[in-house]
Amino acid sequence: MASWQPYRALYIHVPFCKSRCRYCDFSTRAVACDDPCLDAYTDALIQEIRNYSRKDMLGNIETVYLGGGTPSYLGNKRLSSILYALSVSMHLTPEVECTLEANPDSLTAAMVRDVYALGVTRISLGVQSFDDMVLKTLGRIHTCEKALQAIQCAQQRFSNISIDLMCGLPGQTLESFRHDLECALSLGIKHISIYPLTIEEGTVFDQLVSDGTLHFDEDFGAQCMEEAHHLLTQKGMIHYEVASYAFDGFESRHNSAYWTSKPYLGLGRGAVSMRQDDLHRQRFSVDEGLIEELDVFQMAAEDMMLRMRMKKGVRDDEVEIASILLPELPQTLDDLEHDGFITHTDNAWIPTHKGWLFGNQLYGRILELAP
Repeated sequence: MASWQPYRALYIHVPFCKSRCRYCDFSTRAVACDDPCLDAYTDALIQEIRNYSRKDMLGNIETVYLGGGTPSYLGNKRLSSILYALSVSMHLTPEVECTLEANPDSLTAAMVRDVYALGVTRISLGVQSFDDMVLKTLGRIHTCEKALQAIQCAQQRFSNISIDLMCGLPGQTLESFRHDLECALSLGIKHISIYPLTIEEGTVFDQLVSDGTLHFDEDFGAQCMEEAHHLLTQKGMIHYEVASYAFDGFESRHNSAYWTSKPYLGLGRGAVSMRQDDLHRQRFSVDEGLIEELDVFQMAAEDMMLRMRMKKGVRDDEVEIASILLPELPQTLDDLEHDGFITHTDNAWIPTHKGWLFGNQLYGRILELAP
């Protein structure tokens, strides 16, 4: 019987929104704020938390992330109930990074006050853009003014605030995207995640692109990512992982847990968990059961790949250990360096900006090393 390593990160999924955005293919659905399913779902989440606590599986949690969907759409009372259940079921101390995802339209001063008191240490706001025309195209229900108000509201209690921005969007220009970045910096935002638009099957955008109504330029998204890297690093932010920038000390520990292969527990509909021992790694969910199982060779390749999503990359001693299972790894790293995807510095192989822009090539060539 496997002796699984303890979970280090906890993800709680809230699959509800006021409305679905036109680009979204996440496991979410739009419901009214007084729909009885919100209370039923909250009660079920609390029961899940208690069940795992009784099994003594929450005692080593270092980071908590409430994502969605729109967790803030649950409202203050339901959110407070979930956070209270967490506080009595695990060690939700100030040392535990606890992030709440929120949308500008549903974050209130009372919510900020109460979630702060109940152990949330970090707010992540889904701003996406400060341009009202772009927000309307995306199907977002907030405005630029509402986003600014939400940031100011969160800053009444929190210094650790992250915002999501999107790029490569219809109606967006390089100048307007640069304005989004400069606006975030002027507001004192400590962490920015930037996501280029992708057209996902079955979304409204997918249909609009298919019938020719919407023009999508993937190269423009890459150009925006280049601009973000230049501007944000120039202003002192660290490009610490492929999609995120932070000032020193404000990096997301929860993000980093995924890229450093720490076991994580996912609660709620659609949430995925990862557990592992020395020889196996499994990903599974309540909805689908076992999704994926890796052997020790695949684990080694995945570990190398995931670390390339972070600025610090892979240390030489880690490469030496992994090469026992993946003998072609050193030559592959040399080849990737030759192609400009990685570089060797300070006893580590680290991804270049080109490597991140062409991540599928970088990650794929490493994963292929597993026999």
